[in-house]
Amino acid sequence: MTSTTARAAPRTRRRIAVRGLLGLLALFVVAEIVSRSGIVPEAYLPPTSIVLVRVGELLVSPEFLGSVLATLGAWAAGLAICIVVSVALGVVLGSSSAVYSGSRAVIEFLRPIPSVALIPLAMLVLGNDAEMKIALIVFSTTWPVLFNTIYGMHDVDPVAKLTARSFGRGRIATLFEVSIPSAAPFIFTGIRIAASVALIVAISTELLAGASAGLGRWMLDASATGNRPDLVYAATIIAGLLGLAINGVLVLIERRFLAWQPALRQTGSGS
Repeated sequence: MTSTTARAAPRTRRRIAVRGLLGLLALFVVAEIVSRSGIVPEAYLPPTSIVLVRVGELLVSPEFLGSVLATLGAWAAGLAICIVVSVALGVVLGSSSAVYSGSRAVIEFLRPIPSVALIPLAMLVLGNDAEMKIALIVFSTTWPVLFNTIYGMHDVDPVAKLTARSFGRGRIATLFEVSIPSAAPFIFTGIRIAASVALIVAISTELLAGASAGLGRWMLDASATGNRPDLVYAATIIAGLLGLAINGVLVLIERRFLAWQPALRQTGSGS
């Protein structure tokens, strides 16, 4: 990467961030005007100014923060299990065409099943507590990590593997020293996708299944008791900010540990 490109990358990121903030500000202004003018009743679309005040109040509310932590706990546990299982399984399937061919029918049967369709079964087997959320998160996030790992293993340069073998490296050593590092960008892309999916599934499960705790449960209670759309909108904004923060942290990790990728060296965007 040239010095000019290195200097331009931060400016590009700042320009993109400013444009995003301006777009968000425009959306808030339009929503405020629509609500204040009466085009949409405030019972359905509260003024943005009121919603933003509620956001600030919720961010210092112990009860609300406890619900957020319950959601994040299930999110983290489900995602961690998914990464361990899916990466290991993807490495095995990606390294052996015979194993992949033998398991492909099962994978293609399970993959199209929506996670929300499994909520009744999960409630019957696991109840409606954290175990249910974690199980559904693992199921829904398995596929992006699994398939990205498989694609990454298939994309490994065969010359690199032959070179390692010619230097006396065994099959296992070649796997850990050549194949997995080469597939790492694919794997991390799958993890980034899975992280967003996990948060969506966690909140959706809490809303649809009436979990005992969590952000989705808090939103369900706010909408059912007292008819407080401003609180529901505020919680929704905070949920979006959580997703944005999670993605931002993963982008930073990607830049830190996968900086050797050509795309990251050239643009520094990582997104």
